[in-house]
Amino acid sequence: MDETDVKKEIEELRRQIRYHNDRYYNQDDPEISDYEYDMLYHRLKKLEEEHPELVTPDSPTQKVGGTAKREAGVLVKHNVPMLSLQDVFSKEEVYAFVNRILKEKEDSLFVVEKKIDGLSVSLRYRDGDLVMGITRGDGVNYGEDVTENIRMLDDVVTRLKTPIPYLEVRGEVYMKVEDFNAVNERLEAEGRKIFANPRNCAAGTLRQLDPKIVKERKLSLFIFNVQDVRGITFTKHSESLEWLKEQGMKVIEGYRICRTADEVWEAITEIGESRGSLAYDIDGAVVKVENLADREYFGATSKVPRWAVAYKYPPEEKETVLREIRLTVGRTGRITPTAIFDPIRLCGTTVERATLHNQDRIDELDIRIGDTIVVRKAGEIIPEVVSVVREKRPADAEPYKIPLVCPSCNAPAVKDENTADIRCINLKCPAQLIQHILNFVGRNAMDIKGFGEAYIEALVREGYVKDIADIYYLGRYRDELIEKGLIGKEKNTDKLLKAIEESKKNNIDRLITGFGIRNIGKQAAVELMDHFKSIHRLREATYEELLEVKDMGDISARAVVEFFKNPDNLNILSRLEQAGVNFEKIEEQIEGEAVLSGKTFVITGTLPSMSRPQMEELIKKHGGKVSGSVSKNTDYLIVGENAGSKLAKAQQLGIRMLSEEELLKMLEGKEE
Repeated sequence: MDETDVKKEIEELRRQIRYHNDRYYNQDDPEISDYEYDMLYHRLKKLEEEHPELVTPDSPTQKVGGTAKREAGVLVKHNVPMLSLQDVFSKEEVYAFVNRILKEKEDSLFVVEKKIDGLSVSLRYRDGDLVMGITRGDGVNYGEDVTENIRMLDDVVTRLKTPIPYLEVRGEVYMKVEDFNAVNERLEAEGRKIFANPRNCAAGTLRQLDPKIVKERKLSLFIFNVQDVRGITFTKHSESLEWLKEQGMKVIEGYRICRTADEVWEAITEIGESRGSLAYDIDGAVVKVENLADREYFGATSKVPRWAVAYKYPPEEKETVLREIRLTVGRTGRITPTAIFDPIRLCGTTVERATLHNQDRIDELDIRIGDTIVVRKAGEIIPEVVSVVREKRPADAEPYKIPLVCPSCNAPAVKDENTADIRCINLKCPAQLIQHILNFVGRNAMDIKGFGEAYIEALVREGYVKDIADIYYLGRYRDELIEKGLIGKEKNTDKLLKAIEESKKNNIDRLITGFGIRNIGKQAAVELMDHFKSIHRLREATYEELLEVKDMGDISARAVVEFFKNPDNLNILSRLEQAGVNFEKIEEQIEGEAVLSGKTFVITGTLPSMSRPQMEELIKKHGGKVSGSVSKNTDYLIVGENAGSKLAKAQQLGIRMLSEEELLKMLEGKEE
C-alpha cells in the first residue's frame, strides 16, 4: 500500500470513528457494536504507529471521544481529567503491558477489575457532603452537572461517615439487566421507543431533566477510583476502595490483586467466564497498577493513563438452530429478513433473533432454515449470525430466496439495481403507512404540529387515513372524530384540523420531503424544488434531467422516476392537489436589505426559542441559504444545545459559530 492509499484509509477511518463516537458518547444511540468500533480504532492506531508523520492532533487516537452537552444541566470544569483507557485485545498485549511496568518497577502489583458497561461519572464531596455529580463529557475540560439525578440513585452516598475536607471519586452508572428489561417492557406497553441496551438506557436516563424518572428506572452505581482526596492519605488503590466501602459506598466488586502476568491473565479469564452469570453487562476487564505512587511515576498521555489498560473480550459465540426467516417492511418499503432461532444466552441476556440484512448476506452465509448457526452478540449490543455449521445441516434444507412479493400487502417487490435491497413500492402498504405518515407530518416535512403517533395509529385503525392524501380530508369527519375521541375533544380536534389546513401553504420542498422517496431527504428536496419549481414539472422529469440537479446521483434519480411511475402515487398526488395542497414553489420574500445574501448557514443542536424550520425560514427571508451539512462553502454554523458532529467539523474547518442571539443581532445590524 503506497502512502496515498494509507493516507486515504486513515482519513476514512477517522471519519467513521468520529461519527460513531458522536452516536455513542453524545447521542447514546450506537449504530455498530463495541467490537466493530474497537476494530476500526485498532486499525487506525496501527496505521498511525506505522506512519507517525500522518498523526494529527485532532485524530480520534489523540483525544477522548465525547463532547460535553447541556441536557441535564450546566457544564462543569473537570478538576481531574476523566481519561479513557488503552484497549488491548490479546493475551500477548496484556503480557506486554505487565512486563513493561515490571521492567521499570519490578515490585509493582496489579489490580484486575470488571469493566462495567455504563456511563462514567465523578462525585465530589466537601466536608463529607455530596456537592456535585458530573458526567465524563469531553473527558478533559468539561462534563455535565447531573447532581440532582445522581442523588436519585440508591447506591449513592450523600454523606460520608468520615467527613474529610474533600473527596472526588469516579464511578460507573449502569443498569442491571433485570431493571433494564422492566423499563423496556413498560415503554413497549406504552407504545414508545425502547432502548437498545442497558448502557444506552442508563446514559439517556441520567442526562434527561426529570429526577423522578431516574428514580423510577433504578439506575445503579459502582465506584472504581479515587480521583482526588484531602484529609486522608492512601498508598494503594485497594486501600482506597476498602476505605470507600467503610463509608457505605458500593465499590467495584470482586477485584483481584496480582503480582505476575500469569496471575493477571488468570484473573481476566475468570472474569470472562463469569460474564453470563452477572446481573449486569461488562465489556472487558481493567488492569491497573496498585501502588498510587507508581501511577504518578508512569503518568498519562493526553488520552490515556500509562498505568492501566482495558482488555476487551472477543465476542461470545454460541450455536443454535434456525427455525424461521421472518420478513418485515420498513417505512421506505425495504424488506428486511430476520433470523428466528432457538433462544440462547449471550452476555447475560436471552437472544432469539438477529437481522440477516438482505439477500446478499443470506447467500454469503448460505443459511437455510433448519441449519445450526453460530450467533454472537458483538460488544453486548447487536446479535449477528456469524456462520453456518455445515456438517449439522439437515438433508432436506433448501437455499432461501426472499420472494419478490411484499410480506405485508402482497404487492410486487423489486430489487434495487445498485444495492442488495428488495423493496415494496406500494405507498399504501400497511406496514409502511404509519411510519410514512409520521415522516409526512414531521417537522422536516409538512410540520403539522400536534399530529403525534397515537393519533395516527387511531386514525389508521379506524380507517380514516389510508394514505397521506386522506389527512387533508379529515375535516369532512370532524363531528365523528370528536364523538369517537380519536384526537381528543372539540378544542383539540379543531386545533389539529387547523394545523393541517395551514400546512397546505407550505413550500413544495416540504411536500417532496414528505413523500418519503428513497434517498430524497430535506436538502435534496430543496434542490429539486429550486430546479423544477413545481410538482408537475418534477413528475414529468426524465432520469437524465434529474441528474442535472445539484448533488443528484444515479440511485436518487431512479428513485424519483420510480415514485412518479407508480399509479397509486399519482392518485395520491391528484387528491392532494384537489385538497388544495400547494404544488408550486413559493419564492421567499426577502426582508429588509437581504443582510444574509450570499451566505450559507448550517444549523446544529436545539435552539433556545425557535425550531430548526423556523430558523431556516428566518435565514431564507433575509437572503441566506441553509445547507444540511458542513463544508468549506459554509459561512456560519448556528449552534444550539446538544450540538453534534457538525460542530466538530466546523471547528476543524475554522467556520464561524453563531448562537441564535448572535444571528438575531446580525439581522438587526448590530453585528457584522
